[in-house]
Amino acid sequence: MAKKRDYYTVLGVDRNADQDEIKKAYRKLAMKYHPDRNPGDKAAEEKFKEADEAYEVLHDEEKRKRYDRYGHEGLAGSDGRGAPNFTSMEDIFSQVNDMFGGGRGSIFQNIFGDGFGQGRQAGASLKCRIDVTFEESASGVTKTIELRRNEICSSCRGSGAAAGAKPRTCATCGGRGQVYRNEGFFSVAQTCPACHGKGVRIEKPCSVCGGKGREPKLVRIKVNIPAGIEDGTRLRIPDEGEPSDADGPRGDLYCYIFVAEHDFFARQGDDVVCQIPITFSQAALGTELEVPTLKSKARVKIPAGTQSGQVFRLRGLGFHRLRDKAEGDQIVQVRVETPAKLNQRQEELFRELAAMDDTYVSPQRKGLLDRLNGLFSD
Repeated sequence: MAKKRDYYTVLGVDRNADQDEIKKAYRKLAMKYHPDRNPGDKAAEEKFKEADEAYEVLHDEEKRKRYDRYGHEGLAGSDGRGAPNFTSMEDIFSQVNDMFGGGRGSIFQNIFGDGFGQGRQAGASLKCRIDVTFEESASGVTKTIELRRNEICSSCRGSGAAAGAKPRTCATCGGRGQVYRNEGFFSVAQTCPACHGKGVRIEKPCSVCGGKGREPKLVRIKVNIPAGIEDGTRLRIPDEGEPSDADGPRGDLYCYIFVAEHDFFARQGDDVVCQIPITFSQAALGTELEVPTLKSKARVKIPAGTQSGQVFRLRGLGFHRLRDKAEGDQIVQVRVETPAKLNQRQEELFRELAAMDDTYVSPQRKGLLDRLNGLFSD
């Protein structure tokens, strides 16, 4: 496996460079090595990926601090927020667009034309919210969501024309769907303002969709939520967004995951945390407790002399790590509870213990009242 180059060297900036310098350097490299400008050039594609990875780390203050201190290995920590792990060029295009304005129509579309990085202009992306329970976030779950989105018109099959009518080639763009203008060294392509990228004009529009070729429909989509998902995670479901107006691919669906809080458990990284109350006698003499886990139950041995706040770790009973499928642990913290009320026998025993420890405690209520009464009886 090739050794990764220093991220500052990749971008060609000083280690003290500010965010504007980092962004400017990345923008220059991204434009130079983008695959749409270097079709079939694997070396350029690798340089594009390398620059994108470097920027993803250095533009994030927290990641940059870890990288400056620990290098590449510092980005592979237990919090899972290390260097980006893109699985395809589409993931990188999506990330690049987010960095420079987000979504379709990013800096690259503005410079090189619509459909940059995808060949053809894709449909609009959609967003949705999915709520899951704490247990579902740990085990994984499949959710079926409903959303209203545009679909191909059932009447005109997407042509936008009424029955028997035919679309005519757009005179403005000559059917290309794009118009071009020269700006310095670049020939900039933009969506045709007359036909909106379709390449054709509708003279007699469809009565169902009004010539748009699309009609809103309610759809049901199954979303697989992996085990170990964290609150606030964004899942990308490819090709579940709006259809393209220019015969391109569908947009994507972005699902934002919200995890409900649990009454007993809490999450800390990949570990699950809980608190268990124990008595003074259990803490002093030791005991064995049965505690609930995300899967079932487990037994925890509490040794004699345990202090309040002490933690015990149950290996492998935490959350799945999304990157490597390993599991975190369950952390059990004991809390020694002070009894709010004592019966007579319990109070006698505690006073005996206090006497053995030579520890001052407040006097018994009865004895104190007797002495007070004695003061006023003389």
